[in-house]
Amino acid sequence: MGRFLGVPARKISTAVNVHALQPDRDAGHRSDQDVRFCRGLDDVRLAWAIHGSGPPIIVVSCWLSHLQHDWRSPVWRHFLRDLGEIATVVRYDERGFGMSDWNVSDFSLEARHRDLEALVEATGFKRFALLGMSGGSPVAMAYAARHPERVTRLILYGAVSPEPTTFEGPKLDVEETFRSMIRVGWATEDALFRRVFTRIYIPNASEEQMRWFDDLERMSTSPENAVATRLAHQAVDVAEEIPRIVAPTLILHAVGDRAAPFGNAVKVAREIPDARLVELDSTNHILLADEPAWARFLSEVRAFLGPDRWADDGLASNSAEPLSGRELDVLRQAARGLANQAIAAELGLSVRTVERHLSNAYGKLGVAGKAARAAAVAAVLRRGLA
Repeated sequence: MGRFLGVPARKISTAVNVHALQPDRDAGHRSDQDVRFCRGLDDVRLAWAIHGSGPPIIVVSCWLSHLQHDWRSPVWRHFLRDLGEIATVVRYDERGFGMSDWNVSDFSLEARHRDLEALVEATGFKRFALLGMSGGSPVAMAYAARHPERVTRLILYGAVSPEPTTFEGPKLDVEETFRSMIRVGWATEDALFRRVFTRIYIPNASEEQMRWFDDLERMSTSPENAVATRLAHQAVDVAEEIPRIVAPTLILHAVGDRAAPFGNAVKVAREIPDARLVELDSTNHILLADEPAWARFLSEVRAFLGPDRWADDGLASNSAEPLSGRELDVLRQAARGLANQAIAAELGLSVRTVERHLSNAYGKLGVAGKAARAAAVAAVLRRGLA
């Protein structure tokens, strides 16, 4: 796939550190992103990434994403950068999009829920917050309802309807027109038809931001996948599940959102016990960096995650055996972004000894899987041991 672009953090450098292709003000953040791959239960390859520091939060993928290009985006990079300052962020390209497999046919809620389950296991996190954005919100709600023991907090932004969406009369004509525009214009050089969707998602964006979103639509997926996912998302039904959600829930929604009407948030808030609904003064489905609604969003999320920032986030807080001095030394060097060979040279150890110390530390901290290194470093940083 070529070289990966990375992202923010207060130094939760991970096992893979790749420098940005072009220097800019976010280069230091992007170089900390660690891109990995796992498999869904039907063998679909899923691309996921981890960055940031703080309690873990898994962002349930929305309709359009690309793990690499989002970091260069004047539409998305502030979201990734700022959220990474308050949490360890795990995000992924959903099936059929971005760096994940495009050759798929099942875009149902159940398929996407199984993907999230596989992704969770790949991260190694025992407990975490969930952020369901836009089309990813039903998947997040279903997971929170079905796995209450894993979800510490649930955040929903730009939520879609919890019930199937049906169209009749003029509304059906409009929807069929949208589907035709995707089939005809999604993959073309000319962004004429894609610009219609761009204006729905970010009507107050600058021309530069709109051009970038026009391009994201084309590079993120195929016309066939775009139509198939649109149909599958409209068929989603989680209405009977969401009353079973027990995790503290924060719902944020732009009051003027045309891609996902504010009424969706009201429906969801009515059904999730003790959910809190926050109105954001914006007409953008994707909040932009320079609008007050973005500052409000970030403030609300930071405050909501506050209890998790002081909790143990699913890691073993009182392990039977404390970390040894040498294990802490190795993790401190890992927190600097050093690979095992560099850690060995720094501490005068063999690479095999470094690997053994890391393995022992992972066991004591209760982390496992492909993201064990990132989770262990995050635990050390949170506890002020680095």
